[in-house]
Amino acid sequence: MATACIPQVTFGFEPKDKPVVALFDMPHASSDGGAVLLKGVDTQLQLTKRLAGCVTDGRQPGKIQHQTLELLRQRVFGLACGYADCNDAARLADDAIHKLLLDRDPIAGPALASPPTLSRFENAVGWQELRDMAHVLADTVIETHRRRLRGRATRITIDLDPTDDPTHGQQEFTFFNGHYDTWCYLPVVATVTFNDEAAQCAVAAVLRPGNAPATRGARGLLRRLLGKLRAAFPRATFRVRLDGGFASPKLFTFLDQQQVEYVVAMANNRRLEKRARRLMGQARKRSKTTGQTAQLYGETRYAARTWKRKRRVIFKAEVVRHPGRDPKNNPRFVVTNLTDKPEAVYEFYCGRGDVENRLKELHHGLEMDRTRCTQFFANQFRVLLTLAAYVLFQELQRRAAKTACADAQVTTLRERLIKLAVWVQRSARRIVLHLPVSFPWLSTWRHLARAVGASP
Repeated sequence: MATACIPQVTFGFEPKDKPVVALFDMPHASSDGGAVLLKGVDTQLQLTKRLAGCVTDGRQPGKIQHQTLELLRQRVFGLACGYADCNDAARLADDAIHKLLLDRDPIAGPALASPPTLSRFENAVGWQELRDMAHVLADTVIETHRRRLRGRATRITIDLDPTDDPTHGQQEFTFFNGHYDTWCYLPVVATVTFNDEAAQCAVAAVLRPGNAPATRGARGLLRRLLGKLRAAFPRATFRVRLDGGFASPKLFTFLDQQQVEYVVAMANNRRLEKRARRLMGQARKRSKTTGQTAQLYGETRYAARTWKRKRRVIFKAEVVRHPGRDPKNNPRFVVTNLTDKPEAVYEFYCGRGDVENRLKELHHGLEMDRTRCTQFFANQFRVLLTLAAYVLFQELQRRAAKTACADAQVTTLRERLIKLAVWVQRSARRIVLHLPVSFPWLSTWRHLARAVGASP
């Protein structure tokens, strides 16, 4: 058994004539050797440096051991490597790679900041700094794609999607949400899609109280994003795609004023179901004849009592069949100003379902819902730090498009490329990272290393 004074473990594998001994005797080593790829991406984007420039440091200069940039990088790279809590910093204080990520000497450099220091850092940020950081994140993503596309995007689609962030303590503005049946926050995440590309790029994440309606902050967020995107892509057509929680008269009026294309889901009601009744009957007949699920598409002009005018509503008349169950009617409705055929409009709306994968990456890959601070602003800061780590990963995903990790999400990229054993050696002229001579994703790793600025 390994202890501080006996750093080894002996395994009694077969054959027993040669026991396997594991020695914990490699100094200046790390299990996060691949994190230098994210460091290379950050160096190209200048993301953490720009974010740190938004934070006002109110500490006494003579007593500062860890600069604001170092604290911010420690949290962003820690999140990227799977260390979601400030408490994890105690385990990484002398990790050679994590020192290197902060531009410190990996061997002789001072230890990283402690959990209390990081906690004070998170709780010292005010709303103006959070606002500036949100602008930096959006500007960085948009500018990156403007350079990539040379400002020539034909169509840009904006998706907003709320998600639950369960809370388990005395956090500010946590409330019970009946839809999710839990005490929570209700953050909203914004993504943008360029042309017909599959990638949905996260550009904003706003933490909201648990009892916030879906529309809270939506118009302000859309207004800011549209302004930035129009400045970067003046010739593009803009589309907004939203789920049913956003359907409100004020939002429709706003979308009309902004002169954007939109597709917004709408909850069922008696008037709409009555208009779709004939098509539902045809769908039931088709489903009965084929024994399979059947869908038919139609449209109508409709205005709720609170609307100032009629709008085009696309409806899907669907009868769902599952083995061993009775057929089930499933009518769906979306409000749009698009002129395409009903089926094409509804298929475009269904594309927003992929946003759920972005939310899963943020929740399960980077633990965006680890909002355990008492103060609301501190939790919003954590959400923005998580988004910053996600921006780095999304850029890494884009660079991996032609590799074996082309379709990999955050967790898979971390397991394959970031969690890599490394021994760090330093000389007078250079720092050498000794990586395994063979591991399953070596060619992909080398490709990405060249893509983020490494030279052969």
